[in-house]
Amino acid sequence: MVAEQYLPPWFSVAPMMDWTDNHYRTLARLISKHAWLYTEMLAAETIVYQKDNLDRFLAFSPEQHPIVLQIGGNNLENLAKATKLANAYNYDEINFNCGCPSPKVAGHGCFGVRLMLDPKFVGEAMSVIAANTDVPVSVKCRIGVDDHDSYNELCDFIYKVSSLSPTRHFIIHSRKALLNGISPAENRSIPPLKYEYFYGLLRDFPDLRLTINGGINCVDEVNAALRSGAHGVMVGRAAYHNPWHTLGHVDSTIYGAPKSGLTRRQVLEKYQVYGDSVLRKYGQKPGIRDVVKPLLHLFYTEPGNGLWKRKADAAFQHCTTIKSFFEETLGAIPDSVMDSPVREPPSGRDDLFANVHSLLPPPYETTEQEVLYA
Repeated sequence: MVAEQYLPPWFSVAPMMDWTDNHYRTLARLISKHAWLYTEMLAAETIVYQKDNLDRFLAFSPEQHPIVLQIGGNNLENLAKATKLANAYNYDEINFNCGCPSPKVAGHGCFGVRLMLDPKFVGEAMSVIAANTDVPVSVKCRIGVDDHDSYNELCDFIYKVSSLSPTRHFIIHSRKALLNGISPAENRSIPPLKYEYFYGLLRDFPDLRLTINGGINCVDEVNAALRSGAHGVMVGRAAYHNPWHTLGHVDSTIYGAPKSGLTRRQVLEKYQVYGDSVLRKYGQKPGIRDVVKPLLHLFYTEPGNGLWKRKADAAFQHCTTIKSFFEETLGAIPDSVMDSPVREPPSGRDDLFANVHSLLPPPYETTEQEVLYA
């Protein structure tokens, strides 16, 4: 599979640990045919050490294309081995994690967002990854780390990585990361968004493809970012916590496809077939709760949602198939909800990017010396 056969990644679903697993991606693809999907971050070491058990970590159905594998790590040899092993699964792009602020990731040496402090290594890592695959490579990063948060430092990182490697696509989470004293969840809300940094990068790096991430919650805001010049937009929590009213509008509102008239009943009929086919595929895993987890947000704000979740909690205790789980729980949802297509998309914040071009930082200037001595 080659990425060129798909529509551009104007909309992508962010890689989210414990969330964007095979089950969620199956649901997402049933709702949207064109959104680009990302895996959870997989450590290169996991791929290498589980080389005899890789289907559990890397396998996905062909329908999930276009799909991007995100890997993390700080060992060049393992990154090379992991990339080679992943080639057999035909991902459409390989993305390198330079943005995760979790202590489990960033706290173990130079890993995750800490890698932004070592652009020379990131350039080497991207060269190693690119040398071991035939698909495009990309980097996901923040706009800064702790006190290393100036626009020029961000530009130094982008310039050095793109000069030292074949990397031409960067996904920019428009918040910096704070590594001490706050949780990963707080790192997604406490550091302020600085969209002007992202749009400064668009001005100063016209040869790169840049995707914006952070604080964008609906397709209306996605289109606002695209109109303001972003090459692509990545959405995280909104696509997970409200999949129907977020992903349900991607194909028509962002990609211009005809409205499908798809209903949640149709989605669940197909998901049931998938779910029952994967239950306990690897010993006792995945279980009912694992497979159903992404569905628990499918009826967000709808009548019957609360009762459906209470019924689900009870059904988890004894149901042994997805079919029986649905038979026991979906009666809580009115037919009018189950059989209606997605309603009009929610309106976004009109001022999200209104003044961003008047806030741009001064243009970045660099010299080749900075690359040579990075």
